[in-house]
Amino acid sequence: MAYTLVLHVSGDLPVVGEVDELPKPTDTIITLSNPRQRDGKDLHYLEPNVVKVIWPIDKVTLIEVLESEEEEKIIGFVRE
Repeated sequence: MAYTLVLHVSGDLPVVGEVDELPKPTDTIITLSNPRQRDGKDLHYLEPNVVKVIWPIDKVTLIEVLESEEEEKIIGFVRE
């Protein structure tokens, strides 16, 4: 299952991308697939054909995990 993350990199705009598994506390790097800005635009400092980027964890200040499309489709009990 792929997770969509928002990486807040020190001194730069947040980066959105996917990972196969969430980083563990012992990880020193994070590999992000399909890196892009929040609005879907390319990152100005990456080449147009880049599909994966490896960031050192010490450059990341915050990681947000977005809910997947599958989770958004789940409907709980609704009382009418």
